Amino acid sequence: MLNLSKNGCSVRVAFSSVGLLTPTAVALGKFDGVHLGHQRVIQPVLHTGHLSGASSPHSKGNQLTNQEYTYSTVVTFDPHPQEFFTGQPRTLLTPLDEKVQQLRSLGVEQLVLLPFDKELSALTPEEFVEKILVQQLRCQRISIGQDFCFGEKRSGTAQDLQLLAAKHNIPVTIVPLQTYTGDSPTQTNCVSTTPTPDARISTSLIRQTLEQGDIENANLLLGRPYTLLGDVVQGQQLGRTIGFPTANLQLPKEKFLPCQGVYAVRVFTLNETTDTAPSENLGVMNIGNRPTVNGTYSSAEVHLFDWSGDLYGKKLVVQLVKFLRPEQKFPSLEALKTQIQLDCVIAREVLSA
Repeated sequence: MLNLSKNGCSVRVAFSSVGLLTPTAVALGKFDGVHLGHQRVIQPVLHTGHLSGASSPHSKGNQLTNQEYTYSTVVTFDPHPQEFFTGQPRTLLTPLDEKVQQLRSLGVEQLVLLPFDKELSALTPEEFVEKILVQQLRCQRISIGQDFCFGEKRSGTAQDLQLLAAKHNIPVTIVPLQTYTGDSPTQTNCVSTTPTPDARISTSLIRQTLEQGDIENANLLLGRPYTLLGDVVQGQQLGRTIGFPTANLQLPKEKFLPCQGVYAVRVFTLNETTDTAPSENLGVMNIGNRPTVNGTYSSAEVHLFDWSGDLYGKKLVVQLVKFLRPEQKFPSLEALKTQIQLDCVIAREVLSA
């Protein structure tokens, strides 16, 4: 199932207090990946405004009443705190466009990107609660993961937030960490720092599984297929010369890529001008430098089965289903063609299972 549908709502994106809809029910965290653990943190703040007698979402009253609409809001940071402190660009499982799509599918109404800078990082836990959560966001409810830290030098814990928010009569839900046992996630009250058979579901674990080509487990940890979202641009068109035309995908520069190689994929063409369901196609994707043709840069190219038509300029969502083989250099284009034919046979079997 494609998890990029509008689900009857849209997500408003706000940068700090600019264009912010208040009051809010807030899920706090980094949320890169919007994986199963993140979804559990978000769940308690969903649909909080859909109460009998709640005022219109467009209410302009400054004084909160028991009937006032509360917006389900995810609050995260931009740039990623690790990028701010190290000064090094960080690739993301879900760049902004993808994060918005995933939050929309969950029913989140608003995404707030707090500018993570020197000023924000220097706030004490008390100042963060007072200035950000109370004054800016007008928080009525908060949900966080058990390992959430905040404030200067990450000095505030989840329990600290619960105590500080209680002074403002704001309830805080602390969601237990989620672990993955091999077939379904479970809850744990322990913070694990090393992957184990009962590893904690985390962004870093998902990145690790993707780097190893373990797409099936990455998808289970995410709760959906890992996707690449990008526009089709003109490439070198070498695939056409051997009977396998490909669509060259232009991805966000900050998108985290799995290990180089060939994948069985499901591909959806997004039509952003209508609400019609995106069309599904099956295919194979190569991520890498194309060594057989002396490629000098990394690319992501998709070959669609039984497809004829022009894809240039279209936006594709590519769901990774299974890693088929590492990228390799072949002695000739004919040898490459033979291998691609085999890749397609195997991919069809995988995708029809």
